[in-house]
Amino acid sequence: MTLTVCVYFRVYLAGLVGLVLILTAEARVGNSSESRFCTESKECLLYDLVCKNDDYEVRHYDSVKWVSTDEEAYFMDKATYTGFRRLFNYITGSNKAGVNIDMTAPVTVKIEEKKKMWGSSVFTLSFLLPSTHQMTPPQPTDDKVYFTEMPDMKVYVRSYGGWMMSLTSSVNSMLLKRQLDKVQATYNKDYHYGVGYDSPKKILNRHNEVWYMVEGEPVCPTSS
Repeated sequence: MTLTVCVYFRVYLAGLVGLVLILTAEARVGNSSESRFCTESKECLLYDLVCKNDDYEVRHYDSVKWVSTDEEAYFMDKATYTGFRRLFNYITGSNKAGVNIDMTAPVTVKIEEKKKMWGSSVFTLSFLLPSTHQMTPPQPTDDKVYFTEMPDMKVYVRSYGGWMMSLTSSVNSMLLKRQLDKVQATYNKDYHYGVGYDSPKKILNRHNEVWYMVEGEPVCPTSS
């Protein structure tokens, strides 16, 4: 193989790998019409359903990139309000490229489990980056804003309506844990995710979730 052909082959192979990565990223951040939860954004985080019943479901998510910020507070509500404004500023032009980025769904809040009584906790709020910005998102201008990559994972999910607040999130996480412990499922007990799909201005048919990350093989729920 000549040097020229060798170089051409390497460039072609690198381009092919890059294309596969882009298609993989875009495949899981897809059109919101493919999800019954996403009604206010063009794109949504997509998943593969492993199994479900009325108590909980098991989903598989591919690895995707998010823009995130941490906020220390006594209650999730205060942290969410401050963190949301910070991330919203990022997607509406407060980035080094000065570009507007489409809002997606859902918004996640990472919630620590081992919170001391009357003690503060660090909450991590994240916006899903749209498919066009999954590979090379514009850099933040605020040093409190950074990128995270959620791993390829399976999660236990409990859905509920209304508003995602400290009380409703705590109640639903407790109910999900009760179901998982009942079937002796193994999951990460250090933290869970509060997941919201709707803007504050939406009043009816709101959709929220609690996620616990599966450890080992998931336990599918039996029929109720």
